[in-house]
Amino acid sequence: MSKPHEVVIVGSGIAGLSAAVYTARADLEPLVLEGPEPGGQLTLTTDVENYLGFPDGVGGMELIQHGKEQAKRFGATFEHGTVEAASVEGEPMELQLSNGESLRTHALIVATGASARWVGAANEDDLMGYGLSTCATCDGAFHRGDDVLVIGGGDSAMEEALFLAKFADSVTIVHRRDELRASDIMARRAREHEKIGFRWNAELLAIHGSEETGVTGATLVSHPDGHPREKLDDNAGERAAAGDPVDPAADVDVDRVDVGGIFYGVGHVPNTAFLADTPISLDEDGYIETTGGMTTETGVPGVFAAGDVMDPNYRQAITAAGTGSMAALDTEAWLESRAAAETDRQVATAEADD
Repeated sequence: MSKPHEVVIVGSGIAGLSAAVYTARADLEPLVLEGPEPGGQLTLTTDVENYLGFPDGVGGMELIQHGKEQAKRFGATFEHGTVEAASVEGEPMELQLSNGESLRTHALIVATGASARWVGAANEDDLMGYGLSTCATCDGAFHRGDDVLVIGGGDSAMEEALFLAKFADSVTIVHRRDELRASDIMARRAREHEKIGFRWNAELLAIHGSEETGVTGATLVSHPDGHPREKLDDNAGERAAAGDPVDPAADVDVDRVDVGGIFYGVGHVPNTAFLADTPISLDEDGYIETTGGMTTETGVPGVFAAGDVMDPNYRQAITAAGTGSMAALDTEAWLESRAAAETDRQVATAEADD
């Protein structure tokens, strides 16, 4: 059986890469598992303008590539692999990968991020990052003077809409029911804002535009009883995206609107399924809970968390990078204390034998 790694970092987004740089510089020779979406959510952002040190902005993919090369320079290694299960109570810990292999490690940094929920509209795969976004804080400033849509009805959608109203000419919240799931205070703020309007009982069917032009419009469907997409056949979105007529069912209205941006505000799902059967504490939404204060420590010795997988509030590249460095420093300190304790134990055993 192969020798355990000192540190395994699960996730290669900005948090995982930051942790890799710091642990590699500490000569811990980290192994980074890239997972099914190497680079994470940042690779879906074409221009990052709010990351410190890039006054002219930087492409999301470019930033990730720079981070990976930096980590490699200091001795980090990268492998493609998805963790399906983890045993974190023993020493060393063991990770089961989807390809049937397993890895052992003394310390584990979980930086698997959180995936934004998508709504299944036609063309969303092609236009994500080109006027379609899941982060108003990241991309809102690109839409000064635009009319934009926000899809969703919870607090996330209200937060997106209120932020976008600082830049856009108008913000329309599209919700598939006639009442919001958002908290009263967030709903009231959105309803009272002069730039924010609502499309009730409506859903996004298709997105129009291209990589060259960005988002130029959207096809919406509505029904007085809500959930209008359920009344259409499975191919309606593709026909709408192609500009072909959609034959609506009874009482379903289909219309196209001209917009310069669309934002999904239907929440995020932390990528923590592989931790479900472990003693690592997760909150009710699945985010990793740390032990409190300025630490990335979980309740399991040797396991640390960084980035969006433990941060449901900020979800920014800069904060993810910060918690990645924190996790690395916490990991280094833990490994040093573990080594010191082992040295003390060996000295005590030797003295007892004498």
